[in-house]
Amino acid sequence: MSLVAVVRLPAEEFALSRTLTALPDAEFECERVVETGDGVVMPLLWARGADREELESAFDDDPTVDNWELLVDLDGRWLYQMDWIDDVQMLFYMLTNTGGTVLDMHGVSDEWMLRILFPDDGDLGDTRQFCDQRNLTFDVVTTREMEGEPSGRFGLTAGQIQALRAACTAGYFEIPRRATLEEVAEDLDISHQALSERLRRGHNALIQDTVLTGPLPEK
Repeated sequence: MSLVAVVRLPAEEFALSRTLTALPDAEFECERVVETGDGVVMPLLWARGADREELESAFDDDPTVDNWELLVDLDGRWLYQMDWIDDVQMLFYMLTNTGGTVLDMHGVSDEWMLRILFPDDGDLGDTRQFCDQRNLTFDVVTTREMEGEPSGRFGLTAGQIQALRAACTAGYFEIPRRATLEEVAEDLDISHQALSERLRRGHNALIQDTVLTGPLPEK
C-alpha cells in the first residue's frame, strides 16, 4: 500500500545550507523536482523573504547549486530553476531507486520539510536505511497510508473528496449546521460510519499535507 510521509531534514545535510545560513529569513517552496541523471537533481523553487541580489549572490556561493536561472519575477517572489549536485544523496536515491515522488518541499531557516509519496512502506524503509548507512538525518514526522489511489495534489482519495464536497455543499461544516451527518450520508448512499471515517481521514490528510509541511504564520 502506498503511503505519504512528512520528513524533516537539516539544511546542512541537504541543500541550500549556505544560502539559508546567509539569509535566515529566506523561504523556499518547491514547485517541482526531478532527477536528470549523473547525480543531478533539478528543482523549480519559489523564493521569498530576501533581497533578490543577495539571494542570487548566495546561490553563486552555495556548493549545492551548480546552475540556476530566474524564470518568474513577481516582485518579492521569484521562481528559480537550478541544478543541485552536492549533498542531495537521499533525494537522488529516493527518486531513482524507490520510485518516491516529492509532493511538497519547503525550506526555511535551518531545515527542510518534505511530503513524499512512496509506492509502499518498504520503499520508505529502504530510504531510511540508505540515510542511516551514510549518517544522514531522515526524521519522519508522520506517515499516512493511502486509502486507495490518491486523487489531486493533497493526496485525498476520490471517496474523501466526494465526502468533503458533499458535506461542505450541504452545510455540515457551517455554524449552526444546515445538515446532519446522517443526511449527508443518505445523499451519498453510504453509511453514517463510512462517511464519518472518510471525513476524518480527509481532514487528517489535509492537515498533514498543508499545515505540517508549511511555514508557521508570522505573529
